[in-house]
Formats: sequence, structure tokens, C-alpha cells
Amino acid sequence: MAWRAGFARCWRWPLALIVAACAPQSDGSTTGVDLARARFIDLSHTYDASTVYWPTSPSRFRLDTLAFGDQPAGYFYSAFAFSTPEHGGTHLDAPIHFAAGAQTSDQIPLDRLIARAVVIDITQQAGADRDYRLTPADIEAWEQANGPVPANSIVLLRTGWSERWPNRLEYLGDDTPGSASNLHFPSYGVDAARLLVEQRGVAGLGADVASIDYGPSTDFAVHRIAAARNVIGLENLTNLSQLPATGAWILALPVKIGGGSGGPLRAVGVVPAT
Repeated sequence: MAWRAGFARCWRWPLALIVAACAPQSDGSTTGVDLARARFIDLSHTYDASTVYWPTSPSRFRLDTLAFGDQPAGYFYSAFAFSTPEHGGTHLDAPIHFAAGAQTSDQIPLDRLIARAVVIDITQQAGADRDYRLTPADIEAWEQANGPVPANSIVLLRTGWSERWPNRLEYLGDDTPGSASNLHFPSYGVDAARLLVEQRGVAGLGADVASIDYGPSTDFAVHRIAAARNVIGLENLTNLSQLPATGAWILALPVKIGGGSGGPLRAVGVVPAT
């Protein structure tokens, strides 16, 4: 078959010339990214004492020192123990987070975690309305400029909100301890999510805000739409301004927690040389 021949060609190339972008196209051809010339963009916030969690989270990030210093045998040694809820900081939502029987963190196929990146910029709209929700018209405007949103891509919604991190009041819209009833930040709208998930067949929805549902949401409809199709969610991303609207790739590899509903994420944008 043509796609098998394509993969065979890919794996004969030097490894430095290949990212998982060595994937079959509809015409049987393959594409590759020259990693020696590509730019790598860190899309994750650091986990530390300032990490932002959902207001109702029972705990936050904790790092305990097990060892740190010179050892009697004459060498330096350090080791730590960390703990964190799955859903805080830059993290992945596995489909089971909002759909019974859907994929857990360890069951998500790699080809849904490594994909073409589509960046939709709504910073202007969000600047005027902090509860703004992406609309189908926004997606159609993006497609008029860039072509159709590719199937199996990961859509990254750029709102500009990562610039407010880690100020909880500015980032979440409210910093009342233990309460999520008065949050205000932009994200995906329900109709836009249906268009991307059910019609375009994307692999993931990501955003530089605390949720793929907007702040005032109480039914988490976007999460449910995504989870029903085993579509992943990526939340609290950063540096989306450094990615082009199209042409980049994203590697979104979470901690592989058996049976997990999500987990801390080191997301990397790969921008090919032009």
C-alpha cells in the first residue's frame, strides 16, 4: 500500500530529519520536519508553588526534598517527591474526564498527542469581552485565510490569557477560595466545538486559559462534546503567540498515569524552518 511505502521512505531518512510528522497524507505521500532547523517552543508553564489550580482543587503542587547535598561517598545527590492533582497547571484532559468508558490518559494513542497545530487567535475579541466564546464564524474566517482545519489536528485557542499567569484573580476572574461560581475567562463556544470535533474531526482542543469551557460555564458542554469523541483537551498553555496560524506541529505528552483522567503536560510546539 502507498502509505506503507511512505513510512518505509521516512524511516530510511536520518532520525534528525524526522518528527512524528512523518505521517501518511491522503495521496499516499509523506511529510517531514527537519528537526535540525526547526524552532521548538515550550508551551507549558512551570509547576511550582505559584501554579494555578481550579479553585475547588483540594490540594496544589507540592515538592518535598528527599535528599540534597554532598554525600559521605564524595558525590552530590538530589532527589525529590512531588504531588499534584491531575487537573492543574499546564495539563491534559483525557476523554474519561467527562465521558464514562472513554479513553484514560494511558490509552490515548500517540498520533492524537503528536499532531499538526492549528492556532486560532481571538485575543482581540477576548480583550473586549473576557467571557468571549469562539464562534463558528471565527473558525470560518480562519479557514478563509488558511484553508480547512485539518482532520486529526490539535486546535490551539490563543486568547492572550497566559500573560496573566500566575495572578489568579486576573487569570480566573475571581480568587475566592474554594469557589468556582464566579469565574470569567474566554474559551470555546459550544457550536464552535461541535464544528471542530464533529465536522472537522480534530484530535484535540487546547487553550491558553484554565478550561476549554469558558469561565461562567456550569455544564462543561465543550468538555462533554470533546470527550464523547475521544478528543483530548489541553489547558493552561502558554507561548501560543510564538506559533504560526498553521504549519507547526505540537507534541503534547502528559505523564502516563494508568487509568488517569488527565495529568501534567509538557507541550512543545515545533515550527519548521521557512
